Formats: sequence, structure tokens, C-alpha cells
Amino acid sequence: MKTENRSPRIKQVSWGRLEVEGRAEPYKDAKLFPGGSREWNWRETGTNHLPGIQQSDVQELLDHGAKIVVLSRGMKECLEVPHETLEFLKGRQIPAHVLPTPDAAKLYNQLAEKEPVGGLFHTTC
Repeated sequence: MKTENRSPRIKQVSWGRLEVEGRAEPYKDAKLFPGGSREWNWRETGTNHLPGIQQSDVQELLDHGAKIVVLSRGMKECLEVPHETLEFLKGRQIPAHVLPTPDAAKLYNQLAEKEPVGGLFHTTC
């Protein structure tokens, strides 16, 4: 995998803070994908704890070349992942992992060593 297209590693995750390789400032919520990352602004897609992560949130990861997706539910797992979002990924033959944020970050970093992975990370509740 080319270095410029690899998924950035997570350097550290804690409550309200996600430090990502290649970015000076930490994120609160972030989208990570092959070739980069950006702030995850829930208002763009109507994401909230309920109804949860929207298809359009994960579509952006796929648009950047993610072949596996890691979805974090927050530190206390308050962020939902609707069945429709998981079916959307399944229909595109994209493996999805749904985990509490610390576990999601660990798995994401492991996958990023060898796969074009994308992730959505919520660092609070």
C-alpha cells in the first residue's frame, strides 16, 4: 500500500480528544480514511446519538477508498449504529466493526497496518 494513501494512525484517544497522525490539533469527533482525516461534524448528515451513524457518514469513507470500516460508539457506547447503516455496508461487501471508542481505535490501528481502513470516532459519551 502506498504511504500517501494509507490510513492515518491514531496516536492517542481519551475523553473528548483524538490525536491523529499528520494533524497538529486533536479532534473531538473524526472521520479517518485512506489518505487523510477530517473533523466529523454530525450536523452535516443528521447524525446524533439517536438515530445514530448515518449511511452518508460511512459513504464518505468508501469514497476515499476504505475497504473495511470501524465505527466507534463513544466511550460509554451512547452512539447508535442503525441496522440500515450496517446493511448499507454489507450490501457493498464492506466489513464493519462496531466497538466502544478505545477498542475501535485499537482495532483501527491494527487494520491500518495492512488494509485501507476507514473509521468514524466519537470521543465522548
